[in-house]
Amino acid sequence: MSTGLVVNSVTKKTNIRYIILAMLFIVTTFNYVDRATLSVAAPVIRKDLGIDAVSMGLAFSAFGWAYTAFQIPGGWVLDKWGSRVVYGVALFMWSIFTYLQGFSTGFLMLFLFRFLMGMFESPAFPANSRIAAMWFPTKERGFATAIFNSAQYFALAAFTPLMAWVLSSHGWPYVFYSTGIAGVIIALIWFKVIRDPNEHKSVNQAELDYIREGGGLADIGNQKVPVKWSNVKILLTNRQMIGIYLAQFCVVTITWFFLTWFPTYLVTAKGMSMLKVGIVASIPAIAGFIGGVLGGAWSDWLLKRGHSLTFARKLPIVLGLVMSSSIIVCNYVQSEVAVIAIMSLAFFSKGLGALGWCLVGDTSPKEMVALSGGIFNFIGQMASITTPIVIGYILHVTNSFELALVYVGVLAMIGALSYLFIVQDIHRVVLPMTENNESVSNV
Repeated sequence: MSTGLVVNSVTKKTNIRYIILAMLFIVTTFNYVDRATLSVAAPVIRKDLGIDAVSMGLAFSAFGWAYTAFQIPGGWVLDKWGSRVVYGVALFMWSIFTYLQGFSTGFLMLFLFRFLMGMFESPAFPANSRIAAMWFPTKERGFATAIFNSAQYFALAAFTPLMAWVLSSHGWPYVFYSTGIAGVIIALIWFKVIRDPNEHKSVNQAELDYIREGGGLADIGNQKVPVKWSNVKILLTNRQMIGIYLAQFCVVTITWFFLTWFPTYLVTAKGMSMLKVGIVASIPAIAGFIGGVLGGAWSDWLLKRGHSLTFARKLPIVLGLVMSSSIIVCNYVQSEVAVIAIMSLAFFSKGLGALGWCLVGDTSPKEMVALSGGIFNFIGQMASITTPIVIGYILHVTNSFELALVYVGVLAMIGALSYLFIVQDIHRVVLPMTENNESVSNV
């Protein structure tokens, strides 16, 4: 009997991957809290520093310029030196530049610190995707990706009211001071918690086998494959990947409306006070969080029920993006309650369909998961540049948010159409050097 108990204790798998996932959730939460600081503080900063709508749009976009430009270099660095070191250092540095934004005395300082914050945040989501692909088998990856991806909604829901209170009670610089200090502390914890699966002292062989046998890439940390631009070209010319990239641009457009202009929309178009906005703006974010978790769980459930990977991933995405276009309806209602309800539906739906990072783990060549994620995010995050600027100019020309909401809604529909008509069967792209030098054909 005692021998049986010993065997049981040895063969029962550990579940350290969920501790890793919890850490990804926490870090990603503060990744988005730091992005949202300027959105919350913008109405007051505009008055204090004398910044007009066009200049504020440019300040919002500063993050996007750097974040987008460094996606591919960030992915390359992650594949070369690993997620633990690169992500940890990046977290520490972007928190420092978040803190420094509180010292801004004009547009140029604000733009510079925002730019540098974006540069150091650039490895975050490629690293999230790489870590999830390493730690989770395919049948759990949708849920795992949904958890860290839904941190963006949790960040807005939980911290927007808190940042609004700090803004009202202590002034806008303290919004940046408090979030920056919190990020530095989390960076120190990161280095204590995060390891690759085959290097983590608390992971037993049973969990490693479970990850590997289920399609998890537990050993990619040991693979040092030199980057070949011919391999990058394979991704950029693959029909499946082109469709995924285009749709991600559309998804990010929705995200950046909420991250930048949404509080200003509630203040200027709906006449809400800043403190009220801090509370009200959290409601769509809560809906987005629920949608994000539900979308990943639903996708994995479909997969476990025997549906194809293509059906299980594409159904929540297409449905979510189509429903996100409901944001346009806000142009035809006056009630604050109706506006928030519609915005909540749109953000819930966007969360439901935000499985792009899961697809990065499902489709990327195993030798370049982070670099593939960098390309994916490079194209998607171009919307972090275009969205605040386009909406800023729409406001400047029309003095109204009506066309801005149409712009966001139309992009959501384009994303759905991209998955329906460009992306076909979902499968992992295989590099020529890993399959007897055979070429990879475009889908």
